Amino acid sequence: MSLKKKTLAIRPDPGGIVPETAMLMAAGLGKRMRPLTATRPKPLVEVGGKALIDHVFDKLRSAGVKRAVVNVHYLADALQAHLDNRVKGIEIAVSDERKQLMETGGGIVQARELIGDQPFLVINSDNLWIDGPTDAIRALAARWDDDKMDALLLLVPQARAHCHAGQGDFRVAPDGRIIGRRQPGKIAPFVYTGVQILSPRVIADWPEGPFSTMVFWERAIAAGRAYGLVHQGLWFDVGTPGAITKTEAMLADG
Repeated sequence: MSLKKKTLAIRPDPGGIVPETAMLMAAGLGKRMRPLTATRPKPLVEVGGKALIDHVFDKLRSAGVKRAVVNVHYLADALQAHLDNRVKGIEIAVSDERKQLMETGGGIVQARELIGDQPFLVINSDNLWIDGPTDAIRALAARWDDDKMDALLLLVPQARAHCHAGQGDFRVAPDGRIIGRRQPGKIAPFVYTGVQILSPRVIADWPEGPFSTMVFWERAIAAGRAYGLVHQGLWFDVGTPGAITKTEAMLADG
């Protein structure tokens, strides 16, 4: 299925220095996307005639990101072949997790030498979003304040988290600080989109083996150095085959 092409107005540039490097999380098993992931990694599942990871690369190029670090594990050869043969216009470095899946936090730790010493983007490679009045990555860059932030997460109100079945992830103060996670029995108003800027400062004192990025987030939240930015466009949780159909229908309808 091909999505209808729309004529879009030129979005204003919100300013800010866009990180040169993005880490794309592409190593997961994609269990919820079965049977589509029986023979291909989830980032290569297509939505609207294009692989999910290629939607992300379009966003990176549009925002001016220069290089991407991509971690690989499940069906890694297929994903690496796609990166080698299909991705143009951006430098690619592969963080190889074939021997052990490191999860999100462990994946960042393993790739730290490839990431470098400047603030960097982290994006789930199975992510799909449509920009609003401004480019979401550039909006994050404009909001980033290295003096007071270690993490800046792109969030979406739960009511606008299309195809998302969860109960929200974070609570946010009026100044944008993330002040807590979802509490048992309560709905958190904001959902994490899978797009963020992190400071290399967070890559410290990590646990051994695989672990979640939540380890780093919780430290930043406790220190008052984790912030959220509300996404003004569309966002889709494309986590199951059924979500693909719903997402394509919404995008085709504009």
